[in-house]
Amino acid sequence: MTAANPAVAPVLEVETGLQQLMGDHDLYRQILRRFRQRYQDSAEQARTELLAGDIVSAQRTVHTLKGAAGMIGAQQLYQLSMALEPLFAGPPAPCIGPLAHLELAVRALMVAIDAELADALVAPATAAAATAAAAPAATAAKAAMTGATAAAGPTPEIGPLVKHLARLLEEGDGAAIDVLEQSASVLAAGLGEEAFQEVTEAAHQFDFEAALAILGTAQEKLSA
Repeated sequence: MTAANPAVAPVLEVETGLQQLMGDHDLYRQILRRFRQRYQDSAEQARTELLAGDIVSAQRTVHTLKGAAGMIGAQQLYQLSMALEPLFAGPPAPCIGPLAHLELAVRALMVAIDAELADALVAPATAAAATAAAAPAATAAKAAMTGATAAAGPTPEIGPLVKHLARLLEEGDGAAIDVLEQSASVLAAGLGEEAFQEVTEAAHQFDFEAALAILGTAQEKLSA
């Protein structure tokens, strides 16, 4: 995401989130639900950690929130988190105001997520009918694409990218989250969406050991 004024950034840009996940609406909504469950109190948690003098944990909480916000297209929250992160290198006082803005942004995002999930529940029945009608053709196209992909082998860039990601995870480097964000479409295509999501979730929780294990299993399946 590019830097911009957080005040005018969209609270939730669905199309951006979908692009991160190769247009998978169901997976996107699943991630929205998990985001709501796991991150609705993150800003308050960071403030509590900061006031308790645990600056490292506060910074880590905001960094994790930033990565998760980037994954779903929550640009306002992403940009606020990105602007706040460097402030933890100094005294705590300058962080208080931005943390308050962060709390408001999280609340606004929760409202936007609820609205998006509600819209998904009332989708027109005609869409389901159209999907059912198109299913045979879609299945045939998917089979053809799968065959072509198998014949062509994995994309050239996935090997070095996965190796780089594995090294970062092994070193416990938070830059692994940035790699997962920036190369989401390539990694999801190369590893499989389920494995990619599991790696991403573990990394966002800073469970780099689990993320590395999942990544290794996915690599073994690719090599088989």
